[in-house]
Amino acid sequence: MLSPKRTKFRKQQRGRLRGRIIQKKHLVFGQFGLQAQEPVWLTARQIEATRRTITRYTKRGGKLWIMVFPDKPITARAEESRMGSGKGAPQYWVAVVKPGKVLFELSGVPTPIAEQALRMAAYKLPIKTKLIRAEETN
Repeated sequence: MLSPKRTKFRKQQRGRLRGRIIQKKHLVFGQFGLQAQEPVWLTARQIEATRRTITRYTKRGGKLWIMVFPDKPITARAEESRMGSGKGAPQYWVAVVKPGKVLFELSGVPTPIAEQALRMAAYKLPIKTKLIRAEETN
């Protein structure tokens, strides 16, 4: 599972999922990409499931870049605990994704295989995504 090796602080505030992304909305490395259309917290498990889908469909051919990293800790309190007594312990990690962000990039595979792999990967994500190509973004 993806998680940071170390962080400055154990816990973070929740923050807001407002606005669109300004940077990282174009393809940098690959020829094909999966771009988010909605704001979401992507968990490390969702990112890993998507990565596995892409690598298995492409039969480990080509190169895959994961452009998001879960660096935000999400805390949860124990079940049936009473009110008060502070904030819960960190349970899992999420990546903050805003609309327009490129999540995955893929290159080195034929066009139909890349498109189908990214289409199958989109089913693993809890948001609407868009398949983009390098020709469209330049």
